[in-house]
Formats: sequence, structure tokens, C-alpha cells
Amino acid sequence: MGKFIGPVFAAALAAVGVCLGSSGVAFAQGAVKSTHGDWQLRCEVPPGAKAEQCALVQNVAAEDRPNLTLLVIVLKTADQKSRLLRVVAPLGVLLPSGLGLKIDDKDIGRAGFVRCLTTGCVAEVVMDDTLLGQLKAGKSATFIVFQTPEEGVGIPVSLSGFGPGVETLP
Repeated sequence: MGKFIGPVFAAALAAVGVCLGSSGVAFAQGAVKSTHGDWQLRCEVPPGAKAEQCALVQNVAAEDRPNLTLLVIVLKTADQKSRLLRVVAPLGVLLPSGLGLKIDDKDIGRAGFVRCLTTGCVAEVVMDDTLLGQLKAGKSATFIVFQTPEEGVGIPVSLSGFGPGVETLP
């Protein structure tokens, strides 16, 4: 499945697209079950689902552009075997440039966007052990979206509480 390509984020993302439903984007609206640093564990029963689904969520804005926001979601796949990192960027981002990721100033790579919904455009990767470890050990992540091919905007995401939060995902 997808992973950060660059040094490591994008080719097999098309395969991940089949896992992508609009219900995951709605987690930002779910009930807050717990807070872990700057992350919230939110849960809800999506339409048509029998069981409650939970995700670790953080909503952030670019420091110099408050209208440029990202919704970062971590959730388990339906089979409970993998964790997905899903990022919803606002409409209007340049799709071919993808979504960049740095963790503590180390370039991790880029992921492609898999689809756009009315709420924004979605990039999604299955987190392998390496990426999960980097996120748990890091202090901050910077997701980079492009509004033109030359202009990447870095949006900082705190990793405070990420490790404990991701371990609470049911």
C-alpha cells in the first residue's frame, strides 16, 4: 500500500484509494473520547456501520494563512491490521505536487492526493513501522501543500501526545 516516497511517500497510493471513504473525514465531528497532548481521540458510528469507529485527530492552520487548514487523521484499517495517516487539505491546492512531510526538519517525502471531496482533498498512506516510529519520536511534523509549483506552504503539526494517542486507537 502507499507510503511516503521521496526519500521514502506516493506510488501505491492509488491502491489505498479503495480504502478511502468519506466517513473518515467526518471524524473531526465525532465525540471527543480523550485528549493526548495536541491530539484528540474522536469516535462516532458512521452511517451504515454497526460499530463505533475512532480516530486520532488534529486540525491545524498555517501560521501566516489562517484560511489554509489541514485535518490530520490517524485511524485503523477495517481489518484492524494497519494504521492509516489521512490528511485533508483545502480545495485549491495543487494536486500534482502532492503533500510533503518533514518530521523535525528531516524530509520524509511526498504523498499524492487520492481524491477530492466537498470538504477538501485527501492524501492517505498506510503507516509502516518506520514512519510510525518517526512520528512517535518526533516533536513536530510539517505538512507541505503547494498552491503553485514553486510555492510550498509548510503547516506545522505538533506531535505532542501522538505516541500515547495512537496506542489508544481501539
